[in-house]
Amino acid sequence: MLTRRKLLKAGAATGFAMTTPGLCTPALARGARIKLGYVSPQSGPLAAFAESDAYNIATFLATHAGQEFEVITRDSQSNPDRAAAVTRELIARDEVNLIVVASTPETTNPVATTCEAEGIPCISTKAPWQPWFIGQQGNPGAPESWRPFDFAFHYFWGLEDVIAVFLNMWNQIDTNRQVGGLFPNDADGNAWGNPSTGVAPGFATQGYTVSDPGRFQNLTDDFSAQINAFRAANCEIVTGVVIPPDFTTFRNQSLQQGFTPKVITVAKAILFPQAVEVLGEAGHNLSSEVWWSPAHPFTSSLTGQSAADLAMAFSEQYARPWTQPIGFVHSLLEVAANVMGRASNIENPEEVAAAIAATDMDTIVGRVAWNGEGVPPFAAQNVCKTPLVGGQWRRQDNGRFDLVIVDNQTAPDIPAGGVMESLV
Repeated sequence: MLTRRKLLKAGAATGFAMTTPGLCTPALARGARIKLGYVSPQSGPLAAFAESDAYNIATFLATHAGQEFEVITRDSQSNPDRAAAVTRELIARDEVNLIVVASTPETTNPVATTCEAEGIPCISTKAPWQPWFIGQQGNPGAPESWRPFDFAFHYFWGLEDVIAVFLNMWNQIDTNRQVGGLFPNDADGNAWGNPSTGVAPGFATQGYTVSDPGRFQNLTDDFSAQINAFRAANCEIVTGVVIPPDFTTFRNQSLQQGFTPKVITVAKAILFPQAVEVLGEAGHNLSSEVWWSPAHPFTSSLTGQSAADLAMAFSEQYARPWTQPIGFVHSLLEVAANVMGRASNIENPEEVAAAIAATDMDTIVGRVAWNGEGVPPFAAQNVCKTPLVGGQWRRQDNGRFDLVIVDNQTAPDIPAGGVMESLV
């Protein structure tokens, strides 16, 4: 198959700039700016992850580094097939030099897989590294077959980190250590719910037992089976990795059916203030992972803003609360600017990939360096880890919610603002 990478290499070998309609016209030969493709779920059930995209991109383009770039955005529509299709479009039609992508394996994986197949550099974030790396392998169930990627790189935390954070929060509450698991039939749910490599074995090390009633389809409208299973197992804790609409349905139906656990700690679903605000009082003291907040002690390499400054600037411009993705989308653009500033030839995908691999920088979400630190050898080439803490939503008198960091044992430099409280 003739990929854009092969075409560019052929041009370099002959010393000529190659132009093939619909495939590639070297941007630098036309005097154009660096072309950056950005894919995210700007619509659909995962749209909250992309709420700050426009703000972050406008801020980036206004910086000195950003003025060297053209950013071409594409909406995955929260659909993996669509994510792959728009990535092929960015590569073949828009001739981008680098693709960045964010927000759950449903978007990051098809984009990274397409880039790897086409030989185009890709940087992704906002998905636990196991669903990202293992989920793209030809045989996820056969570790001996797993292979590193040449062009796809990822930074975020992993299941081992969320296990530690969740346990640290739960250990603050007196419970019977019976846990109900909400794991959908998607990349995240299958990774988290895997009985061998998911979260259950990690929870078991501290005496927590997970009751898993099986996979359910996203956007389901009836969680009675899960609620009944959790009640039968006397679960005082509920956890999982759920899209926002599904958690709203689950929480409301649980209350209607009289199921009231002491702790509900779910990933993905309640990262956003609007997701808990719709629940009203039922959102009070729900808990989740916290990957970024105004309390994080990090600074932007692009603007010099602190995390608190960035969050406040967003809130002032849009009259909306800050959200966690603000920091990570901003960091993607930080890393892109840093990488392309170091690449000796931005038209050569191998050289851009080498620049990504050599990255070692401080960003608004912390240090980003693909040096293998804290990552198993099989993923060390492609995965960089970022810090994770735990938080709990507290409802204020005006009905708004504040996210309070209640556990920072895994990242003590990120200050805690309170302690864990029971739902009942």
